[in-house]
Amino acid sequence: MSSDAEARFEAFLKAERNASANTLKAYLADIESFKKAISKPHSQSPKWQDIKRAEIRDYILGIAQSGAGAATVRRHIASIRTFFRFLRREGDVAVDVASSLRGPKLPKKLPKVLSAPDVERFLNCPIKAANEKLVSQQIALCDSAVFEFLYSTGCRISEAMSLKWSQVDLARGTATVVGKGSKERLVILGKAATTALSRWRDFCSMPPEEACVFLSERNTPLTPRTVQRRMKFYLSLANLPLDVTPHKLRHSFATHMLDAGAGLRGVQEMLGHSSLSTTQIYTHVSVERLKDQYAKFHPRAK
Repeated sequence: MSSDAEARFEAFLKAERNASANTLKAYLADIESFKKAISKPHSQSPKWQDIKRAEIRDYILGIAQSGAGAATVRRHIASIRTFFRFLRREGDVAVDVASSLRGPKLPKKLPKVLSAPDVERFLNCPIKAANEKLVSQQIALCDSAVFEFLYSTGCRISEAMSLKWSQVDLARGTATVVGKGSKERLVILGKAATTALSRWRDFCSMPPEEACVFLSERNTPLTPRTVQRRMKFYLSLANLPLDVTPHKLRHSFATHMLDAGAGLRGVQEMLGHSSLSTTQIYTHVSVERLKDQYAKFHPRAK
């Protein structure tokens, strides 16, 4: 970003907001897009103190009318509101003209999950594929550890890919992961995950404490894209829907925990949600699953 205010905003997002790389990239791109849209032809960058509320509303309306989804529109609004709140705090503007912006409501979508038997069938695939000589032992052991870890902990794929051996305590069956906003949390490793991780560590010949846990065949950190590609391969072997993603293992973890009677607050903590309302969507999933079972088996359901 070119101007002094924008450069300071970038530093603010990094230092004070602990914004993730994706959030930082999106916010800066949104402000740059807004700046270009309101700049006059053949003129310098706009003076932020001269921006009117109507200009921002017209810009957001233009994004919505271009066919952008509600989530995209809301992100642009969040970027601009955060930027102008920062400008007001810094004294660059006298009035925060973006404070009253409100975005469109997002439709509530219930997350799709795999059943517990389907998850088990999927998790058995890496070792099965190695036994059938479809993948190497190295790939199978790593993939088994990855997917067992994701389902055991409910972690995001980004949290798993950045995990180091120093953050894993196999003896206690726990791991410390770094989530959104650089917040650390403790996650629990079930017996299957602990076993898979132990086998993978033994294969790696006791790797250094600061080495990434999940590695490619070239001993470089595994990427989310590689994990997604391999997941599709195993889903095909298990005759499961190919649109299942690593994040759906997180959804499945939460839903299965609540189905089994786990407390909402505990699941919230395990998932690293800052708001309980975010976790509550999984209670709706559980209710919908019960309703499906009722409709299927109760003689007076229909």
